[in-house]
Amino acid sequence: MLRHNLLLIFRSFKKDKSTFLINLIGLSTGLACASLIFLWAQDELSIDHFNEKDVRLYQVMQNIPNADGIRTIESTHGLLAKALAEEMPEVESAISVIPASWFPDTGILSFEETRVKTKGQYVGNGFFQIFSYDFVQGDKNQLLNNKYNIAISEELAMKLFHTTDNVIGKTVAWDHETMNGQFIVMGIFKNIPLNASEQFDLVFNYELFFENRPGLQSWGNSDPYTYLLLKDGTNISEFNDKIAGFLRTKDESHTSSLFVRKYSDKYLYNHFENGVQAGGRIEYVRLFSLIAIFILAIACVNFMNLSTAKASRRLKEVGVKKAVGAGRKTLIAQYLGESMLMALVSMFMAILLVELFLPRFNAITGKHLELAWDGNLILSLLAVTYVTGLVAGSYPAFYLSGFNPVTVLKGKLNTSMEEVWTRKGLVVFQFVISVILIAFVGVVYKQIEFVQTKNLGYDRDNILHFEMEMKIEDDPDFLMEGGIWEKRVEAFLHEVENIPGIVDVSNYYHDLTGNHGGLSGVDWEPGDHDEKLNFSNLQVGYDFIKTLGIEMVDGRSFSREFSSERSKVILNKAAIDAMGLSDPVGKTIKVWGQEKEIIGVAGDFHYESLYEEVKPCLFQLELRSSNIMAKIKAGTESVTIAQLQELYHQYYSGLEFDYQFLDNDYQALYTAEKRVSILSRYFAGLTIVISCLGLFGLAAFTAERKIKEIGIRKVLGSSEWKIIKLLSGDFAKMVLLAIVIALPLSFYMTKNWLDNFAYKIDLEWWYFLGTGLLTMIIALLTVSFQSVKAALANPVESLRSE
Repeated sequence: MLRHNLLLIFRSFKKDKSTFLINLIGLSTGLACASLIFLWAQDELSIDHFNEKDVRLYQVMQNIPNADGIRTIESTHGLLAKALAEEMPEVESAISVIPASWFPDTGILSFEETRVKTKGQYVGNGFFQIFSYDFVQGDKNQLLNNKYNIAISEELAMKLFHTTDNVIGKTVAWDHETMNGQFIVMGIFKNIPLNASEQFDLVFNYELFFENRPGLQSWGNSDPYTYLLLKDGTNISEFNDKIAGFLRTKDESHTSSLFVRKYSDKYLYNHFENGVQAGGRIEYVRLFSLIAIFILAIACVNFMNLSTAKASRRLKEVGVKKAVGAGRKTLIAQYLGESMLMALVSMFMAILLVELFLPRFNAITGKHLELAWDGNLILSLLAVTYVTGLVAGSYPAFYLSGFNPVTVLKGKLNTSMEEVWTRKGLVVFQFVISVILIAFVGVVYKQIEFVQTKNLGYDRDNILHFEMEMKIEDDPDFLMEGGIWEKRVEAFLHEVENIPGIVDVSNYYHDLTGNHGGLSGVDWEPGDHDEKLNFSNLQVGYDFIKTLGIEMVDGRSFSREFSSERSKVILNKAAIDAMGLSDPVGKTIKVWGQEKEIIGVAGDFHYESLYEEVKPCLFQLELRSSNIMAKIKAGTESVTIAQLQELYHQYYSGLEFDYQFLDNDYQALYTAEKRVSILSRYFAGLTIVISCLGLFGLAAFTAERKIKEIGIRKVLGSSEWKIIKLLSGDFAKMVLLAIVIALPLSFYMTKNWLDNFAYKIDLEWWYFLGTGLLTMIIALLTVSFQSVKAALANPVESLRSE
């Protein structure tokens, strides 16, 4: 029986090659898209889930109330981990971590003549017992018993020692702005997995950082991240209620509250609004998963429509089989088997397409995805194939198997209105999804274009930045104001300034893409303030504002012509407005109790992404920063960078000159949005192609069914235009209905996406009207090919058999 059914399926495919090819192309393309999205979503969902104790691993977060609402941050207090471990019975273990991403600059790890740039991570004792990082050498349980022990990754070991053998016990030197000294390598861990959100190559003992930063030894500034391993059975809601006011038990002046979130949620659920979790990267995972389902559904719709539309060709087969005793279940099994086989063949084709396009997909997504043929992948692909075959074949199977044998053998089968409306409804569904995706692609493209061209309040063109490498000397005043390092930075800036292609140069801390310090201890006249303002704290050199071309709306910038500039500050316009100050220049404010004179007001500029409103910002003079920013004269980039590199190597021989352009840093803020834009473009294109494939097949079938009617109409004098209108009219109505349904939905979806941005485009009516017109034109071109072909056919050929 199986052989008989397979033979019938083969003959059916062979007899109607066009339908077979349309279904094969549609299903294989849909399955390929779904498989690529599945691989990507699986990778996204795996981020930070590699820890064996993931279900009990949590991060402490801090909600800080301010005039604009509640701001949520990851950094906490230096004493918090120890206090929670001692006072909260639910806490099994607690550690403080200063992550590698916390540091804006790199340090230098040296062994003999080899020097390597890297970023260190400071971790509390017990870090390797909580987090699952495998060791190649060394005892991770004893690693941090000595403050001067360190652990390095395999990759760093190869760079530094050119081997991982006999490395334990070797002494290396570390030079960094925060700390320097000799350390003993007591562990080598395997390279951090790619699905870890925090990447690092070097681990120090947190106690060293704690000792060198006095502010951490009180309940003041927040720097480290705090991670907790909670005991089994801990009720998270009750625990959050318990620790919410914990800081006020240590210092009554604290207004912020604490809560915990699962550590593995930090990557996907990274967006908070007014102290409440409000999505994040998980939104894109959901979006593309939905797109995958819709693309696959559209391909299945093609199969259903073409199978039911061409049912008349199989009437006699159904009638004969029923007449000789075949039951409905047997016929359902046969037709479902046909769709299952089609899905299986399509999956093989889809796998080939995935292998072909995976490198390009990885380039777009920034991933390293691959088809790892393990049990999970095979079972997943088989499950998708089974569901696809079942969904695509269920309606045709039940439809075909339900024919009355007497009726079909007499040739009196009439198409029911229910069948017609079902088929039309499926076509409308296809084009609703297509229109929504095309509209979404257009809006995302316009928003990205807006982001890339918006005036940020400063000039980011032809500005590069790099780091001066610090080697701390045995001098207690080395890092002090006016000390050796400050003079060395000034001398270096002067030499950079003398390079012919350099327009301006300055130094600064942090960056202009959201990684900056914060201040809350600011007071100003008149009187006390019920609501404390949070200020972004930009510590900059003399010519920072000039280098970036930031407009000064009042007063002046920092200048070498004036003394005591460290006791002066510059505020941005947003800060002046929030403080309610009039004529601010010359007035005095207090920053952590120290009086500072306002010497200027800078125009508002975007030092964070456009997701954020411009916040109050305070500039302070800091001449010791090792981050150098230089503006290069347009047209001289290559020559000037070469001269910069030569100067750098005079100071730091043997080290690579790493530099980045400020414009690239800004563009990197919207990497996720750019990827969404590119992928949406591809998927929208595939959606409309698959939908039009089905439309093409239905139009061809309609023209074939009406070939004699067309012949008679032409003999009676009907024009080609009327024939084309007759054949295209129904399809045009279906597509028009889809457009009417889709446009409000697409407006709602794109508006919700744009609401994530503080600065965004206006949703113009012509975005959506243009989408509808484009879809209608594509659909009519698809249908008109068959309509014109039928209209121009010789009526004698179609009527010859009559």
